[in-house]
Amino acid sequence: MVESVSAILLHLEQFEKRPKVVLWAHNSHLGDARATEMGRRGELNVGQLVREGWGEEAFLVGFSTHHGSVSAASRWGGDVERKRVQPGLRDSYEALFHEVGVPRFLLDLRDGEAGRLLQEPRLQRAIGVLYLPETERHSHYFQASLSRQFDALL
Repeated sequence: MVESVSAILLHLEQFEKRPKVVLWAHNSHLGDARATEMGRRGELNVGQLVREGWGEEAFLVGFSTHHGSVSAASRWGGDVERKRVQPGLRDSYEALFHEVGVPRFLLDLRDGEAGRLLQEPRLQRAIGVLYLPETERHSHYFQASLSRQFDALL
């Protein structure tokens, strides 16, 4: 995917001086892996490679929710189902943000006190193609430093 972004940028540079590309994917693909358990295991992801390749020009945005619904399968290759998302676990970023009491917000994590306070690793939920509420903690949570993983969070 990062090679595709590079090719698109090279193509667009023929037409404008500083083109921009928006890449949409799940948080676990676009947040910088170095700030997560995945990175500590030596795994890479798109977010890390984009940050390494484009530095300050990259802007990584994560999405989060405490509760709601999601369209996901119960098994690989399974049919898409509309599922109710369980409330965020007590020690998670999702629960922390829910406690604030603001239903929707954009949080800039690049500077200031919010970025500093949200460096401390906490549980973070990841819901992708699959959502398995019966094994919620094991299947969908990992330790992460939010402000090292993303530049902003919705």
